[in-house]
Amino acid sequence: MGFAAVNFSLKDKIALVTGANKGLGQAMAVALAQGGADIVALGRQGMAETEELVKQAGGRFAWVQGDLSSSEAIKDLAAQAIAAFGRIDILVNNAGVTPVKPAEEYSEEDFDLVMKVNVKALYFLSQEIGKAMIRQGGGKIINVCSVQSMKGGNSVSAYVASKHAVAGITKALANEWAKYGINVNGLAPGYMVTDNTAKLRQQKELTDSLTQQIPMGRWGSPADMMGPVVFLASEASRYVNGHLLVVDGGYMNN
Repeated sequence: MGFAAVNFSLKDKIALVTGANKGLGQAMAVALAQGGADIVALGRQGMAETEELVKQAGGRFAWVQGDLSSSEAIKDLAAQAIAAFGRIDILVNNAGVTPVKPAEEYSEEDFDLVMKVNVKALYFLSQEIGKAMIRQGGGKIINVCSVQSMKGGNSVSAYVASKHAVAGITKALANEWAKYGINVNGLAPGYMVTDNTAKLRQQKELTDSLTQQIPMGRWGSPADMMGPVVFLASEASRYVNGHLLVVDGGYMNN
């Protein structure tokens, strides 16, 4: 039996990336463009830098402005995203919020915001894009989880709860939608140097302790997410479904 060449190409694919204005989302959008995809970015803030980087990588770019904390807007935002280039082949659910507070100080308002953005918006955007993927005969959904999808964290209790939920949603949708040719997987980054961890990184003793637990001896960067997202978005991962791909420098293995 012969073997086909491994296909990492994303040529002629359209990818929707949420929270692509900076950090992990921006890096993943650029990586997908480098792989051949055109990018639709969804978020509240302007995406001028991301747009320039995507175009430098050879991709077309469209920005859909919207607030994912408003569940009432998701159906319309999904329709706008699909209309930008006529279809969505890859959905990267990256947008998220991470309030850092001791559990005893967490307000209901903070908790609700985390759940709205990290869980509810992800679920219902996946639902809308998933229905379009079912009609077109397949697609790839990549949910950005976290190593906190498998651990308890510290001073991020609502975030931990939300990322456990995202891991569960990933597995559930993978089971239900595999029959439609849709692969649903998760990326679980470890400790990354992003704006979301800026407050955490101000705590030098804690930061040093965490670094010592990472066998590779450093925190990750947005660039470390680029290869993994292309793998899960491409045909190279066609038999990978319901999996959480950990990108953490060995932290979970230590």
